[in-house]
Amino acid sequence: MSSTQFSVKEAIAKLVASEDLKSYEAEAAMEEIMAGKAASSQIASFLTAIRMKGPTVDELTAFATAMRRHAFSINPKITTRLVDTCGTGGDRFKTFNISTISALITAGTGVSVAKHGNRSFTSKCGSADLLESLGVNISADPLTVQSSIENTGIGFMFAPVFHPAMKFVASTRKEIGIRTVFNVLGPLTNPAGAKSQVVGVYDSSLVLQIAQVLKKLGTEDAMVVHGMDGIDEISLAGRTHCARILGEEIREEILEPSSFGLKHKSLEEISAEGAELEQYTLTAFNILSLDNSELTAKECATKEMMLMNSSAALVTTGIVDNYVDGVELARSSVDSGKAFEKLTSLVKFTNGDSSRLESLRSVPKIERKN
Repeated sequence: MSSTQFSVKEAIAKLVASEDLKSYEAEAAMEEIMAGKAASSQIASFLTAIRMKGPTVDELTAFATAMRRHAFSINPKITTRLVDTCGTGGDRFKTFNISTISALITAGTGVSVAKHGNRSFTSKCGSADLLESLGVNISADPLTVQSSIENTGIGFMFAPVFHPAMKFVASTRKEIGIRTVFNVLGPLTNPAGAKSQVVGVYDSSLVLQIAQVLKKLGTEDAMVVHGMDGIDEISLAGRTHCARILGEEIREEILEPSSFGLKHKSLEEISAEGAELEQYTLTAFNILSLDNSELTAKECATKEMMLMNSSAALVTTGIVDNYVDGVELARSSVDSGKAFEKLTSLVKFTNGDSSRLESLRSVPKIERKN
């Protein structure tokens, strides 16, 4: 049977019977969905069935291959290795948006960043929600984003713009309201072909699996991480399960805050439970623009966690060779104002709303610290 003869309906039948799809079957099913040929009820059934069975490495690789085929791709002309910090989202412990601000911090060191992301489907603040709230025009077209990476060192690739075929699944994802395979596929389908990545995942069982998929897709150096306290980032509150791709090798390790030269913090100190988008925005602005002496204890802890994750991104690009040096380079990016400059440049280059940053700047410091 050729791939063109295998349908989403047939895929659903196999999945509900707990049978794995062959690579060509998985690719054909995703191709039908991306081409807009599958009914919404079929998409919902497919997403639910693949979640209940659990996707294999071959299935995820095939899904990502089909998605990449339907995406707008860009090829920025840069001198450093391009890195992405896009994660899966959907963790069970709510932290402030770490990966998005880490992308700005990483860019502030001189490394080129192609940040891939979307609005949140399972929480109050995805990367697109946060950047838009900070004034970035998240709907910039692919050529503008490519030019932004080349000229400012960072660009944001909004999934609906770069993956127009996702319009066929967006409403279904919203309606079913659960994590789906698309949470996992986002980090696997960077439209700029970033060869370095830090991918936070919501479950430890995904760490090695996603690393294996990234390796099959051609990623050169990446870290797939899960905080063992339930955080989809490198955690400042405990141990982190990590799988590192180094060329043809995948190495698993356990990271601690001390691996980065940092002190352990409690879960309460890094929690964003109950925060609304406005609080996420203000926290991000404060961390990027204020001295440590002006930050709350929670903001200081959140900043340290952002530095950890930025350090990992820097290590994957080869600009530093250990996590402690990565933290110090990331700290310099923030404290020197370079990370904030990257944000303002991104807002201006995308023709965003600069008044948003001005309004945040005008918030009295006493209110910032509440």
